[in-house]
Amino acid sequence: MFNPDHIREEFPIFHERKGLVFLDSASTTQKPQCVIDSVSTFYSNYNANIHRALYEIGEKATNEFESVRSKVKKFLNVPDSHEVIFTRSSTESINLVAYSWGISNLNRDNGVLVTEMEHHSNLVPWQMISEKTSSPLEYISLQKNGVLDLSSIEDDLNDKGILAIVHQSNVFGTINPIAKIVELAKSKGVLTLIDGAQAAPHFPVDISKIDCDFYVYSGHKMVGPTGVGVLIGRKSILDKMDPFLGGGEMINNVTMEKSTWNEIPWKFEAGTPNIAQVIGLGRAIEFIDDIGLNDIRAHENKLLDYSIEELSKIDGINLYGNPSERGAVIPFNIKGIHPHDLAKFLDTDKICIRAGHHCAQPIMKVLEISASARASLYIYNNEKDIDELVKSIKKTAKILA
Repeated sequence: MFNPDHIREEFPIFHERKGLVFLDSASTTQKPQCVIDSVSTFYSNYNANIHRALYEIGEKATNEFESVRSKVKKFLNVPDSHEVIFTRSSTESINLVAYSWGISNLNRDNGVLVTEMEHHSNLVPWQMISEKTSSPLEYISLQKNGVLDLSSIEDDLNDKGILAIVHQSNVFGTINPIAKIVELAKSKGVLTLIDGAQAAPHFPVDISKIDCDFYVYSGHKMVGPTGVGVLIGRKSILDKMDPFLGGGEMINNVTMEKSTWNEIPWKFEAGTPNIAQVIGLGRAIEFIDDIGLNDIRAHENKLLDYSIEELSKIDGINLYGNPSERGAVIPFNIKGIHPHDLAKFLDTDKICIRAGHHCAQPIMKVLEISASARASLYIYNNEKDIDELVKSIKKTAKILA
């Protein structure tokens, strides 16, 4: 049975920092001891570069690293482990597609469609590529309730080469109807890239069923290390794409006149990869699998309902958005208190929330604010955390409001 208190015991930070209330998991998650140990064990027990070493620890490092592709394949039901590419982050994964696919395929008649809901990482790269390729960049509008206006999406998809869209919003927690959107895009011959950084750690994602062309997520948002991201791409498309970076494992043959490229996925993994971090990601996937994504989703839904109910009782609070399908992310402001001031005062009670524009300034513009506070929940949070949050907000309001 899911028990956040038992899960919390697996995370050393909560032992080292008694009373810590961490409500910023949409930014990054805390790490369980088993993930920390997996990274430490690599460095202390079999640290070596991968793929070319012929000695024992080099072979072990290679095998441990490559085994994580199969873990990702199973975790997200990816058709082929060769479609799993390791990067440094979701941001790098999106940039890889924007440059390696976009430069060759986008033009004045073949544009990009994004949404107003995107994290900057799924907007800025497309702005840069659109400028380089003179391709139009258009967007699906966001409503103040935190839901996309999809009423004209079929028309929006006309004359587009790719649709880049977030699976779950990092501001509202809105879960977009990705399978339906991908189906529409496919009917128009438009490729799809899904930003799953806020989705994959929180509920089951089936890549084979969604059938998108690209899907990205990050290790550090699902109890894994920082410095590792994943790009999942359709093999037939990846085979035709040029490499993003040059050197290291991405080559097949090099002469002074020209070079040829390795097969996928290694064609896109130039240089020495983040070996320890990838191994840590593999252990994080096992940790999440042991708990079960369906149980994680049920826990977050229950805690989200409790959080909204309790926060709604606070005088002067403004809770932003009300999507019917959402994850455990709550943006809010308190009347008369700047969110940065609120966050600093909550920190004196060992409560960690995020305050700012959340790397989503277009969303702030839609809401007609410059910043908000945000509480985001995960497997180690419980109702007591929410009670402490509410109590601290009320205390802060008496001081500042």
